[in-house]
Amino acid sequence: MSHPTREQKTYDLLVVGGGINGAGIARDAAGRGLSVLLVEKDDLAAHTSQWSSKLIHGGLRYLEQYEFRLVGEALAEREVLLKVAPHLIKPLQFVLPHEPHLRPKLMLRAGLFLYDRLGGWSGQKQSLPKSFATSLAQSPDQHWGAGLKSQFVDGFVYSDAQVNDARLVVENAKDARARGADIRVGTQLVRAARIGDYWQATIRGTQSQGAHDPFENINARAIVNAAGPWVKSLLDNIDTPETKETVKHIKGSHIIVPRVHDRKHAYILQNRDGRIVFVIPYFERFSLIGTTDVPVTDFATPQISEEETDYLLALANSYLAKSLTRKDIVSSYAGVRPLYDDGDSNPSEITRDYTLKLDTHNKGAPLLNIYGGKITTYRKLAQHAIEKLLPFFPHATPSSWTHQPLQSGATAAALRALKGELRGRGLTQGYAHRLVNRYGMAADALANKDMGEVFDETFSEAEIGHLRDNEWANSAQSMLQRRTKTNLLATPQSLARIHVAISAALR
Repeated sequence: MSHPTREQKTYDLLVVGGGINGAGIARDAAGRGLSVLLVEKDDLAAHTSQWSSKLIHGGLRYLEQYEFRLVGEALAEREVLLKVAPHLIKPLQFVLPHEPHLRPKLMLRAGLFLYDRLGGWSGQKQSLPKSFATSLAQSPDQHWGAGLKSQFVDGFVYSDAQVNDARLVVENAKDARARGADIRVGTQLVRAARIGDYWQATIRGTQSQGAHDPFENINARAIVNAAGPWVKSLLDNIDTPETKETVKHIKGSHIIVPRVHDRKHAYILQNRDGRIVFVIPYFERFSLIGTTDVPVTDFATPQISEEETDYLLALANSYLAKSLTRKDIVSSYAGVRPLYDDGDSNPSEITRDYTLKLDTHNKGAPLLNIYGGKITTYRKLAQHAIEKLLPFFPHATPSSWTHQPLQSGATAAALRALKGELRGRGLTQGYAHRLVNRYGMAADALANKDMGEVFDETFSEAEIGHLRDNEWANSAQSMLQRRTKTNLLATPQSLARIHVAISAALR
């Protein structure tokens, strides 16, 4: 058996990638007693994990592709995650307007009947309301058709959940750190080579290191490649035989517009091409519309295209009473999903399931490559990843544990009570609501400090230090986009002052 160099620090697990999968794996592994180092070259949730449709859902349309196992696992996970992070994940009802020429009522009823029950067949009790048929006609006590054209008279209502995706990544990383994991943001894997039963790896700080050498050599008993869109290209830095697995990079784009109706439900809209698009309430003032499915080769800096914008507007306008134009678009974004290439040529038909490939070349130290996946099933993906590695770590706790809440004591009732308590300390209702929905129970300690200036009931000077010191946020973008969405919520005048305050704090 080969042993690592003594002067280099040795970890059980080196996780490469700070998206939801990497953060979830680091949390699971640390909680099982493994020593973990996670490296992320940019920022937590800097790429795919902040550009999702913000949903925790089974994926209703996947039933047409006979992905029953994936849908069932996702629906069971939806229930678990509602308890794991109640400050970040909230129930949300969806209205499906009926279009007779697209899918018959009987087909929709059958699909929703399955959808209501697949999650429960795993033994996970389902708490959200079951689906039902409804009229979309407007009346004083009927609102399911709010914002739709009057031609839509029948529909169905079903339940799923909405998530603050980037914050879910951060919360998993924070919990991993609390359990002993070493989280390095702004650090990339330069190279790694097997030395018997260990990996010898060189990592490099990509941000300013002052007088310190940015390169560091470490040892790891196993590596997890959770680099998302870079899962294949990262292998160029790892000394191991070339893999036959391939990835299809599929871009999904969204537009953000002013709220299309004043009710709390979302819409799932059918298009003639067989795809569906969501119209989702987003914070208090906006609606999020997406997504698209476009194969791409440039996955580093994806942007929404003119064609995608036209596609989303056209589909939304075929349903909405008040037409949207490009002038209504407040913001837009695009993310790239690294889907496992299962040979399907239709981007919408490629499986969203995850695939885990274990590489132990010449019976050497293990390398686990993560392909595909969706945010809803990240916890299960992490669990299965660690289970694949358990034979190499006999000292690790074998049982799954990550169904436990990310924050002790966080329940819907406790979060409501905390909002009331923060109002008693002088915070406005709007800011107390936003602070608790952002930080959960951690808002209690944060609000004990001098909050400084509170900008537009959406962000305060006190949050700058909190984000810098506790959440690896080292730029205005990381604070105002990924951690808080203040870029979207604050006025231009307030944003200018916030940028000045952040610059001063980071100096």
